[in-house]
Amino acid sequence: MAQVTNRRLAMTLFSSDTCPRCHTVRIVLAEKGINFDMQVVTDDNKPEDLLDLSPYGEVPTLVDRDLALYHHQVIVEYLDERFPHPPLMPVDPVSRGRNRLMLYRIERDWYTLADKIANNSADADSARNDLRDGLLSVVPIFDSKPFFLSDEFSLIDCAIAPILWRLPVYGIQLPGAAKPLINYADRIFDRASFRESLTEAEKEMRV
Repeated sequence: MAQVTNRRLAMTLFSSDTCPRCHTVRIVLAEKGINFDMQVVTDDNKPEDLLDLSPYGEVPTLVDRDLALYHHQVIVEYLDERFPHPPLMPVDPVSRGRNRLMLYRIERDWYTLADKIANNSADADSARNDLRDGLLSVVPIFDSKPFFLSDEFSLIDCAIAPILWRLPVYGIQLPGAAKPLINYADRIFDRASFRESLTEAEKEMRV
């Protein structure tokens, strides 16, 4: 997937084709219908201009005209403000604050564990169990609402979806008791924007 077709001004996204944080950004871009060019970055192939745009040479990095943004949470909030329809964050400050806290917790609790699993670190097995337990702890949330504590798709769902998509790669199988979470994942995976966000490498994660 190199491009999302639309009539809006093209942006450039420097992205890994397997990184879950990059995937979050690509879901938002697809959900908003934003036209973008994607430059695939690997550890062995980092474009020189990426190092000029980001002091850390990291992905995702988004370039919009003269603006270069890095860190996925900064990027997705910018996109939601730059292209307000459909909105992916609540309007009122209190709800926005709660959503930001949840995004922070997902990053700190789940993405940190996912990194350890993906990197096959010394405590990968412990991280795998902790991630599984963390996901099971939120199963009741999906009994009452179609999305994460909401009737509307939001940035929180954009952040959760890449983790759920990668569970087979992480060696995590959810039990039958997690049916509400499994149904939620299926709803997300069926969204046109999610399907459009997938790279070829990500599609192969669930062949």
